[in-house]
Amino acid sequence: MSDDEGKKKFVLETAGFDARFPNQNQTKHCWQNFVDYHKCVNARGEDFPPCKQFKKAYNSLCPVSWVEKWDEQIENDIFPASLKP
Repeated sequence: MSDDEGKKKFVLETAGFDARFPNQNQTKHCWQNFVDYHKCVNARGEDFPPCKQFKKAYNSLCPVSWVEKWDEQIENDIFPASLKP
């Protein structure tokens, strides 16, 4: 049995190009994907494939500390944006 057999293939990917955010600063791109993810989940549920794509994008673009802060704000009902679909 070779070393490669039985191992899971891991593919490292980042968010793709989004024409809405052509500049190098990706702060708005990060924020919009985070908000879109939560709106999508509220409308369709976590297993809906487009929702997973939003999550993948914001996890790739956003600093962990921002996501933790925003999650805490959502839990405390003080998030500064509407997450209604």
